[in-house]
Amino acid sequence: MSTNYYQSKESVKTYLKAAADVNSKPRVEKLKGFLPAGSAVLELGSGPGTDWKILNETFKVVGSDNSDEFLNHLKVENPNGTFLNLDAVTIKTNQKFDGIYSNKVLHHLDDNELEKSITAQLEILNPNGTICHSFWKGEGTDMFNGMYVNYHTTSQLKQLFEENFEILLLDEYKEFEDGDSLLLVAKIMSHHLLDNLHDN
Repeated sequence: MSTNYYQSKESVKTYLKAAADVNSKPRVEKLKGFLPAGSAVLELGSGPGTDWKILNETFKVVGSDNSDEFLNHLKVENPNGTFLNLDAVTIKTNQKFDGIYSNKVLHHLDDNELEKSITAQLEILNPNGTICHSFWKGEGTDMFNGMYVNYHTTSQLKQLFEENFEILLLDEYKEFEDGDSLLLVAKIMSHHLLDNLHDN
């Protein structure tokens, strides 16, 4: 469910202002408990670059976005950083990563797109690869300022990820109100490691 919201200068400016006060450090701290420092991490939907900067303190992080406006902003703000133009559904890159991180990005995908994204993530993860994604908690879908939002429950996320990933952490947390968000940390299932060995 792609959206053009992030393609205009005006929308990006508005988003940068709105996101300025959001503290993502606790999410990155959780990931650090499961992924060694220095690991190669891909951030999906780096947007304003707040999380990228926090991730970059610990990991070798590559940022990404599919908005040219955000990519321009990221490159100007972080001239030494690496940023790719990637769609969160297809994630077309030849690079491999130890971890994949996103903060409130995958909720812009409908369930079908999210399943495709999970498959694409599996393909670019190294053995024992770890993912860390946050979602808005709730049911159904919504349009917010022209953006599609797909809410998820704990059981829905389990259903979507459990076939391919061992869930290490699935917690509620507060972004604006108690329990309005979910954080998922999971590790690639061992049967995928065998698949990868057979492929090579």
